[in-house]
Amino acid sequence: MLERYKNKIKNYEMSYSRESLIERQLFSDESFSQGLYDYGLPEYLKHDLVVYLKGKEEGSQLLDCLWGELYSSINIAEINDRVITHDQAQYLRNKYLWGVEV
Repeated sequence: MLERYKNKIKNYEMSYSRESLIERQLFSDESFSQGLYDYGLPEYLKHDLVVYLKGKEEGSQLLDCLWGELYSSINIAEINDRVITHDQAQYLRNKYLWGVEV
């Protein structure tokens, strides 16, 4: 019986990609209560944020490229698409790119 539960857990874990686990942690209701600036981001910015954090966690050799993609996405969301405020963009840069405690 224990083996059956182990298999169920393994199948459950395999059904979610690492990217979706990070995304669920970042954009859950709990993160909403921690900071409003992490909530309501456009999909392309969420994607680039998740990919960057995954690359950072795994020590990717492409981290500088992922950093640039995230930086660009923040700028596009703020300047071109105007879907985030300047304060929100600064918060995201400080928290994720510069590593400043916010």
